[in-house]
Amino acid sequence: MLSDTPGLHHVTGIVGDAAAHAAFYGEVLGLRLLRRTVNYEDVLQYHLYFGDATGSPGSVFTVFPDPTADPGRPGKPGYEAVAFAVPTGSLDYWRGRLAERGIEPEPVERFGDRLLRLADPSGTRVELVERPPDPENDDPWLGNAADAVPKSAAIRGLDGVTALPADPYGTASVLDTLGFAYEAETDDRIRYRAPGDRATVVDILDRDAAYLREGPGTLHHAAVRVADREALLDWHELFRDRGYDVSRVKDRHFFHSLYVRGPGGLLVELATEATTPDGPDAAIGPRGPGLAPPDVDGHATELYLPPRFEDDRELIEDQLPAFRIGDESVDRGDGR
Repeated sequence: MLSDTPGLHHVTGIVGDAAAHAAFYGEVLGLRLLRRTVNYEDVLQYHLYFGDATGSPGSVFTVFPDPTADPGRPGKPGYEAVAFAVPTGSLDYWRGRLAERGIEPEPVERFGDRLLRLADPSGTRVELVERPPDPENDDPWLGNAADAVPKSAAIRGLDGVTALPADPYGTASVLDTLGFAYEAETDDRIRYRAPGDRATVVDILDRDAAYLREGPGTLHHAAVRVADREALLDWHELFRDRGYDVSRVKDRHFFHSLYVRGPGGLLVELATEATTPDGPDAAIGPRGPGLAPPDVDGHATELYLPPRFEDDRELIEDQLPAFRIGDESVDRGDGR
């Protein structure tokens, strides 16, 4: 029997230079680099995972760095912004921290929420939304650097996304199927909320906009949480029966997932909350409560490769650029 999703699992964006965005998400925003791996469809490009201390589902933001790509343009059908939850009363701290780094965020009020709106180095739209911390899901990454974000202000995970679909009503039907419920609307924004306790908000924009041009500065997809692989198979059958464009279930090595594109045109991933082995051997893989490697204390700077790519590790590492995150160095395989 299908169960409603409790909320978002992760959000993924396309960005430019890996170093600049590791510095932005890992140092400015104070998220933990959970995994340094590759795009499984293009192994000579990074896929970087950021999140809270354990990489719990609902906290994770990932990026595909592509420094040679033309800049993207947010538009239909796509996602306009990703929002992170910060503790109530912390926005003054964030204004000061961002101003010290040359970033001037825009204060906004929306549906009674206070938030700051800013952009990453590629122009991806980022929001910091005040939320009271949930004692059951309160594991922010605090790091060890002198300028680490204090616990009183640290990001607690995702809050939600703002979507710009080609067909708002079609997207609303997909959200309703997944378990999101209509909550409120104002002007051209309609809010839907999942029944879980974190990362529950999807706002739909009903407005004229240019068509999406994928590239740095755009969000590629949003993923929602489902329990396990068996649930994914049930969802696959339902979406296929409804004639949606749905992928097969895929092993993402930290979780399993599938992708669906409904009548609104948005790409939505369904991803398992239960961590899965890193590959087909059940003796391998994460054993912690989230996506972070359980044997690593700081940022995960070692390159993770699925077993099928291990024979090409030297070639892959040689092609990936080195960068630093905080006090930790991410070197190429040859030490450069």
